[in-house]
Amino acid sequence: MVIDADSRGLFIVLEGIDGTGKSSQVRKLASYFSSLGREVVTSREPTDGPWGKKLRDSATLGRLDPADELEYFLRDRREHVEQLIRPALAEGKVVILDRYYFSTMAYQGARGFDPHEIRKRNEEFAPQPDFLVILDLDVEIALQRVGHRGDQANHFEKRDSLQRCREIFLGLANEPFARVISAAGSMDEISRDIVDFLEGKK
Repeated sequence: MVIDADSRGLFIVLEGIDGTGKSSQVRKLASYFSSLGREVVTSREPTDGPWGKKLRDSATLGRLDPADELEYFLRDRREHVEQLIRPALAEGKVVILDRYYFSTMAYQGARGFDPHEIRKRNEEFAPQPDFLVILDLDVEIALQRVGHRGDQANHFEKRDSLQRCREIFLGLANEPFARVISAAGSMDEISRDIVDFLEGKK
């Protein structure tokens, strides 16, 4: 795929457990595409909409009932797809997300739901990305990074749960549109690895 072609939208998703540097790499990737003259839209999930706010609040106040939590993610994502993702892609923009339904597969999968069933439910309405970047890091190192940036691990970031999440993310490695990239290097090294993947160099 020619990633600097401006004839169509391009949809890129960055995934991984917390502490892998997704947000920083979304910003760097947005700058990269802007330098190519592309119009870029960045976003994240959960969103800042009403359902997303409930989910973000639950990260610190205490997680919701598993079934309610999954339903909130689906409702938040449906609004995201309808209001931002599909319109931006239709306008030929580059859409870069910090988390998408693969995170729901991982985090709700770690709570006992079937990740494959979660994926099926999401793909009934949510478009599959052109590229999926899975930033991978040892759970202990990821938790140390969360602590070093001044945050405390929230209710989504318990050690045993994160290990299961990591395993689910790594289970996506064989998808033709996905690539697992080590998040252990410097920000610039990781950024180069991501761009190389998008350009088909690795």
